[in-house]
Parts: sequence; C-alpha cells; structure tokens
Amino acid sequence: MLRNYLKIAYRNLVKNKVYSFINIFGLAIGIAACLIISLFVKDELSYDRFNEKADRIVRIVFKANINGGKINESFVMPPTAQALKDDYAEVEQATRLRNFGKPRIFVGEKYFNDAGLALVDANFFDVFTIPFLKGDPKTALTKPNSIVLSKTTAEKYFGDADPIGQLIYSKKDDKNPPFKVTGVFDNIPSNSHFHFDLLGSLASDAEARSTSWMTSNYFTYVLLAEGYDYKKLAAKMPQMVEKHMGAQISEAMGIPLAQFRAKGNELGFELQKLTDIHFYSEGTNELEAGGDIKYVYIFGVIALFMLLIACINFMNLSTASASKRAREVGVRKVLGSAQTELIRQFLLESILLTSFAVMLALVMVQAALPVFNELAGKQLSIGLTTDPLLWAALTVFGTGVGVLAGSYPAFFLSSFKPMAVLKGRFTGTHKSAGLRSGLVVFQFCISLCLIIGTTIVYQQLSYIQTKNLGYDKDQLLVLDNSWALGKNEAIFRDELLKDSRVANVTTSPYKPAGPTNSNNALAYPENNEGQMMRTLQYGVDDRYIPTMGMKMVAGRNFSKEFGADSSAMIINESAAKAFGWGKNAVGHSITRLITNDGQKKVYQVIGVVNDFHFKSLHESIAPLLMVHENHWGLIIKVKTKDIAGLLASMKSRWAKFNVEEPFSYAFMDELFTKTYIAEQKTSKILSIFAGLTIFIACLGLFGLATFTTEQRTKEIGVRKVLGANAAQIIGLLSGDFLKLIVIACVAAFPLGYWGMTKWLEGFAYRIEINAWVFVLAGVSAIAIALLTVSFQSIKAALMNPVKSLKAD
Repeated sequence: MLRNYLKIAYRNLVKNKVYSFINIFGLAIGIAACLIISLFVKDELSYDRFNEKADRIVRIVFKANINGGKINESFVMPPTAQALKDDYAEVEQATRLRNFGKPRIFVGEKYFNDAGLALVDANFFDVFTIPFLKGDPKTALTKPNSIVLSKTTAEKYFGDADPIGQLIYSKKDDKNPPFKVTGVFDNIPSNSHFHFDLLGSLASDAEARSTSWMTSNYFTYVLLAEGYDYKKLAAKMPQMVEKHMGAQISEAMGIPLAQFRAKGNELGFELQKLTDIHFYSEGTNELEAGGDIKYVYIFGVIALFMLLIACINFMNLSTASASKRAREVGVRKVLGSAQTELIRQFLLESILLTSFAVMLALVMVQAALPVFNELAGKQLSIGLTTDPLLWAALTVFGTGVGVLAGSYPAFFLSSFKPMAVLKGRFTGTHKSAGLRSGLVVFQFCISLCLIIGTTIVYQQLSYIQTKNLGYDKDQLLVLDNSWALGKNEAIFRDELLKDSRVANVTTSPYKPAGPTNSNNALAYPENNEGQMMRTLQYGVDDRYIPTMGMKMVAGRNFSKEFGADSSAMIINESAAKAFGWGKNAVGHSITRLITNDGQKKVYQVIGVVNDFHFKSLHESIAPLLMVHENHWGLIIKVKTKDIAGLLASMKSRWAKFNVEEPFSYAFMDELFTKTYIAEQKTSKILSIFAGLTIFIACLGLFGLATFTTEQRTKEIGVRKVLGANAAQIIGLLSGDFLKLIVIACVAAFPLGYWGMTKWLEGFAYRIEINAWVFVLAGVSAIAIALLTVSFQSIKAALMNPVKSLKAD
C-alpha cells in the first residue's frame, strides 16, 4: 500500500515539477538559515554556562557617580574578595584574577608572545570548572611563582615532554624569578568571557596583598551558597562600602563619606551574574569584548521570519496547486478510492516534499557554516552524528509542516462530490485567494523591513568611517612594543624623524583607537574639592597633538622652550565645559589626586585642545586631561605612498638594536575600524539574510504568478481575441501583485522606522533617517516583484490565443 502511495506521490511531484522545485528549494533555504542562526543564538546564550556552578557565581563591579562623572569598572580593589569572604557567611568562595596581557615568555632559548597570562588566587579552580589534565588544581597555585598552562600552550612550549617542574621566564634577569610549571589544564571553552593560556599564582603579586581601597586591578568573583539569591547580598553592599572604604575615601576627598554622598555623589559595588557578563557588561576594561543581546534578538526574529516565509510559501503553493487536482480527486473517487485513502495520499506527498527540503537544508548548512563562522568569528558546527535532539526536531518540524501544508488538499478536496467536480463546478474559492494575497503582503512586509534595516545599518557604518573624529587617523603607524628598545627608543625615534618619508613622531601609549593605556584620574578645579570629577588622563609629549592632527583652540601646546612643563596641563573642550570655564580655561588650575593615600598635585592649564573621539561613537566625548610625561610607544605620521619601503627601512633599523621583541606595527585607521567590528559583522550577516529572505519571498511570488497565469489562461486567450495587446495583458497580470506590494509598503515603513530608531539610540553620534531610504526600499520591492512575475506575464501575453482557449 505504502509503495503505491509513493509511486503516485513521485508521479505527481514530477508532473508539478515547477511547484515541487520551488517548494523544496525555498523551504530548504528557510530551514538552513534558521538552523545556522539557531546555532549562533545557542552559542551566544551558552556563554559561561559550562561552569558547573554558573548559577551561583557572581562578579563584583564598581560603579560611581562623582559630580556627574560616571565610573563603571569591571575590576575592583585588592581587599574586596577577602572582605566579602570574612563578612558574609553566604559567600562560600571569593577569587580574583589580574590580567597581564600577552607578555614575552622565555622557554629555554626560545621565547613566545602570543599567550595570554593572568594571575589568579589558589582557589580559582574551586569556583570555575576548568578541568585539570596534569597536577592538582587545589595545590597547583598555592606557592608564589607557580604557574599552570593550557593543553595547547604546554604542547607548544614542551612538545611531548612532561611540562611539570619545568621553568619558564617572563624576563630573564635576577629581579624576576622564573615560574615553575605545576599543572596543565584543558583549553578554556570558546564560550567563556575570558581566555588565558597561562594562569600564574597571585601570591607572586605584591599589590594583591595591598589593603588599599583606592586602586582597582582585580576581577573578583564570588561563589554563593546553593539556593541563595544574590540580590540579598547586593543589598548589603552599601554597608560594606562604609565599613571598609569610608575612611580612605574621606581622606582622599577631604570630606566625610556622608557629606560626599549628601552632595549627590555615589559609589559602591554591584553584583553581576556570571551568565550575564557576556551580554550585559557596561564596564571599562573588560577581559574580552562581549556580545549584544539586541543582535541575538534581531537574528532570532530574522530566523523565525525566514522559516515562516518559507513555510508560508510551501503551504501557499501546496494549496494553490492542489486546487488543480480537483478533477483527479473526482476521477479517483468514481473509481472507488475512499476519502481516507485520498487524505493519506495528499499528506504523504506533502511530507515527502518537506523531507526532501530537510535533507537539502542539511547539505546547505554544511556548505555554508565555514563561511558563516569566518564572518561571525565563531566555531559553530552542526552535530549530525552526535545530537539526537537535532534529528528529533527536524523530524517533528518536517512532519508538522508537511501535515499543515497537506491538510487543505487532504481534507478539503477529498470531501468533494465526484460528479460536481467532473462537471467543472469547482474553480477554487475566494477565501483561499484572499489568504494567499494576505500572505504575499506579509512576506514582502518582512522583506521591506529588512531592506530598510540593512540600508540604515550601512549608512551608520559609513557615517562612522567618514565622521570628523577630531584627529587624523590616516597615515598613522603605531608601534606599541617600542618599549622593548629601552633607552634606544629615543634614538630610534630621532632616526625616524630624519627620514623624509616621516612627517612626525610622538611617544605615547595613549591612542584614541584600539587597545590603549587607561589612566583614570580624580581631579577638581582650583581648590574646590566639591567639584571633583573622575575622568581620563593622557600622558603625552610635545609632538602628540601635531602628530595626531589635532588643533589647539586656546592657549599653547607643550613645548621644550618652557622646560619640562611638568606642572602644565592641556584639557579638551569637554573638560573646559565640565569645570565651568568654557572658552576661558587657560590660566586656571586643576588639582589631581596622584596617589592612593590622598597626595595631590596642582597643574596649570596652558591650553585647550579640540574635542576628539577617544572612545567609540556609541559614547559621547568625555572630559580628558593631558599631562607632559615620558612614556613608551611610538605613533608615526607618514607622508609617503611608499609605505612598504618605509616599513622595510624601519624593520632594518629595529634589527640593529638586537632586541628579542620582533618589529610589529598597526595602522590607526585599521584599529579604528576594529572598534566597530561587531557592527560590521552584523551588517554583513543582516545583508545576507535579508537577501535570502527576499529570494524566498520571490520564489513564492513566482510560484503564485505561475499558478495565477495558468488559472487565467482562457481569460487571456479571450482578451487577445478581442484585441488586447501584450502590454495590456502584462499590466493585467502584474497589476494585482503590485497592489499587494504597495499594501506591504504601507505596513512596513512605520515598522522599519520604529525598529531602526531604536537601534540608532545605541549611538551617541548617529545619522538621521531620511525619507529616501523608504522610497528606495519601496522601489526595490516593486522592481523585484515585477522582475519575478514578468517572466510568466510575458510568456502568457505572447501565447497563441488558440492554444489558450484549448487549455484545460
């Protein structure tokens, strides 16, 4: 019996090959896109959940608002962890991590500089689930200068040899004793908010034993008692501030903590769930760039809509093509087929189609994942052999869509009286035609929203790239590791200044784009401590401002003519406004807290530099202080097209100093671009899925145009006999679809405007949404629809009217 059903089903699929192809291909694209986005969303939502105690771990963050200057730091003070453990019984463990970046690591005669190093407390592995492969996690980091390596790093450093007991160095001198390898841990999963290759003992860090509550360098995590609500501990944080920080704050601020708060200032700790760090971190100096929950929602919605549109197409075309089989149903019923047999036949055909679509979708996913991974920076894979839930979900989905799509012909057509059908009394229903029109409107409404969204995202990214940043990011070379030259850094700089291809060179580790030094400053104007502000301070030399292409709007730049300018300060326009001086800042003084115990230094404002963007355009320009200090790190302004030749010359000069650190560089404009890598990835992914959504919608439109043309074949023949020309026939067939696109535009424009207005709110500096964006989207949709239906319209218009009139 099943074999007969399959034969009939196959025959019908071949007979209706256009509809079958559109159904299978369109649904396969929808399923494939939904699967890929589902993998992306699943990965994003899984961050840090591999930890067995993830639901009990919280991170301590520091927040403050001092005279309008907001502080939001992801790390806290050295004694915070111990104070929490001592004062609150609900805290089972408190552990710290201090990030040391990627230092040079010497192993024998070799050295490496690509491994991330952090120093952690000995109980770190009691809190986080990072399996040990060698050594004892409970004792591995109890002693100073002990270190554990990731599996990959151990293999890179020591090959097949046993790393336990081996010595590695961060610097080869008597002042820096070696680290002794005491363990090997498994590679930290990709879905973690931190990744380190080397974890050393925090007992090696003298600052970790400090009792100061005025310096912050330690990421601090707390393991709470099982079943304990972390919000209860969060409510106790103000008392902790008063108990432990009050005295030191009063000494630094010059006023009691209560008086400080009475002026509207606030500071304290907040608790952040471990599983929220990836999406909801607002602090500075995060260990790694986090995700954005908005994009998870956006891509999730896109996936659902794509799948929904594909399913709509499938069911739409299935019901449309099924109405052509009314006469077949009548003949089969006359020949003795029972209604139940017809129901099974139609359902089987529909399920067979969805099965083909699911198989094709899996092939598409396997082919597309490498490209998507490269685009999204992920390592996603589909577990065809390891995930039984995947097959269960696909089976349920395929069967469900098949049953829904086949339900109309199965239950509606099979119920017709055979004589009525054979006499030609069945021609379809106005209800089904209205439903199909409504579904077309829905499909193109979604497509239009995606066109609008993609266009505005592209506009905003173009705006970011072309906006006047207040400095010239082009032709700037950055040498972050020039510190390796030591005393020879100045000699190297002076040699570059003599090169005709170099316009200027400045020495500073502070950059307005990319990784940079960060020096938070507490300062207040004149002697008014009540106006104390938390802001950033740059240490620069006298060449910094001209090298960066900045402008002085008042006063002067640092200059060797005025000695060391050690007590001079330049501020930006925002700082001048914040301190209440406006355009008359030159000559005023600023008092800066320079030590943790309240020592201060008074600076004289000698100049005001133009506001420039030293943070992402997501944030407004904040007050900035500049002082004249000797630092490391070179920024070079180039004035040649022969960049390759200049770089070769610089590399040769670098080699003469015989430093073990390799010559490396970066371009400032590339560092700036990387700041918006998340938006760029989003734009590309959005464009791809918008295109696929439109393509699926067009497949459905093409199928409906084919069906409509076939339904109106005789009408077209009659019209041609009566004198209608080809243009009139094409207009007749295309007009109905264009009306639907216009209705879709009316619905999509306000939705698109609202959605993109919300997205743009995330940028402090953003474009205005122009009307032409909607005109472009509407014209594009109309053009796409016309191209889609024109093939069938032209074909019908050019058909011989005699053949049209003879058609069944």
